[in-house]
Amino acid sequence: MTSVEAIAAVPFIDGIVYGEGPRWHGDRLWFTDGLAGRVYSAGAAGDLAVEVELARASGLGWLPDGTLVVSTLFSAELHHADAHGNVTAGYDLSDIAWSTNDLLVAPDGRTYLDLYIADGRGLTGGIGLVAPDGAVRIVATGLSMPNGLGLLPDESTLVVSETHGSRLLAFTVGPDGNLGTPTVFADLGPDRHPDGLCVDTAGGVWVGSYDTGEFLRVVAGGEITHRIEIDRGWAVAPALGGPDGRTLYLVVDETSHEDLLAGKSTGRILQARVDVPGLGSP
Repeated sequence: MTSVEAIAAVPFIDGIVYGEGPRWHGDRLWFTDGLAGRVYSAGAAGDLAVEVELARASGLGWLPDGTLVVSTLFSAELHHADAHGNVTAGYDLSDIAWSTNDLLVAPDGRTYLDLYIADGRGLTGGIGLVAPDGAVRIVATGLSMPNGLGLLPDESTLVVSETHGSRLLAFTVGPDGNLGTPTVFADLGPDRHPDGLCVDTAGGVWVGSYDTGEFLRVVAGGEITHRIEIDRGWAVAPALGGPDGRTLYLVVDETSHEDLLAGKSTGRILQARVDVPGLGSP
């Protein structure tokens, strides 16, 4: 059994409400604070800038032309914003989902998007595929709360956190963007519930296990190679970035399910150094 390497994290940014969706883009760390209704970016020194004002902002990505794509939580919406922070288009997806959450923009501009669907008995999960013009179709169903999304280095495998399934799933991506039948990339065991994720150049996946307070690096088959324990709060989402791609940014939120629904949370971002750099998306 290979030992798990422990890594220590240090503070980076304090004073946000509920951070989500971190992405390294244009030499800055971008992330959402949905409860504050903002999309932020931060330089390597921690200087903050408000990039977009948008209620319930959650997931982030960029189309090939630089258009920012933002999804929402607790409502099913997708928004496009320009370089000046102006929302240029909004898409209402409430006919197919109760809420959206994280998203991933593939290199060709297709957007994969979490869908949470209320069927009268509870929530089921799906994945939507959104064209740059906002046209959407559902490409996966029957998931137990899909969450973080990432493409492996081959760009033909989509890895998805299944939060209530306690595992990461892998889908083969077809030429038309459709997803094949999922396989289990990593089973994290019943006590861990994966949230946001990011992928490194070796095909390892960093994922937040939000309610066990740890960020894990896992590889195909489920082996955990590295672990970062946090002292308090939910381990929500990681992102690899920095000038050399080897800074791991860790979004941590102190809240509960009840407080989150009531808009109560205290968020912060930590950082740590790792050996294997990120792919850049996400």
